[in-house]
Amino acid sequence: MGLDADFGRAFAKSQLGSGTNLPLTGRVFVSVRDQDKRALVEPCRQLVEMGFALVATDGTAQALIAHGLQVARINKVSDGRPHIVDLMLSGGVQLVFNTTEGAQAIADSFSLRRTALTNSIPYYTTVAGARAAVQAIKAVRAGNLEVAPLQSYL
Repeated sequence: MGLDADFGRAFAKSQLGSGTNLPLTGRVFVSVRDQDKRALVEPCRQLVEMGFALVATDGTAQALIAHGLQVARINKVSDGRPHIVDLMLSGGVQLVFNTTEGAQAIADSFSLRRTALTNSIPYYTTVAGARAAVQAIKAVRAGNLEVAPLQSYL
């Protein structure tokens, strides 16, 4: 749980409390189901404005590029090497947004999830989680996370 005067700071605190260290710079991997592509445009735009680079699988890259974002394409694991897990293992990804639908997509993303977990790469599987992560990164970059007594929030 995180508690603060606004959502971004509160979510940042919740992530820190759970051992998730949000990146302040780096590369974000985005691969989302079709119905989530449009909703991820604005969070991705905000990340680019903060200096992050985007890398995405083909369909997601096309959707983001269509909205004016610069995106590097990368293979899914099932498409062959070099693929996203290779990039993650080499330290080339600091944050992951990945939504899936259906049993096959979930099975296909197993190595991606495992790699993120074992390499402490923050990994968000919903649009709401991705939006929250972006707000939290903004809050951490602003440097205004403070510890305060619970009573100060009443």
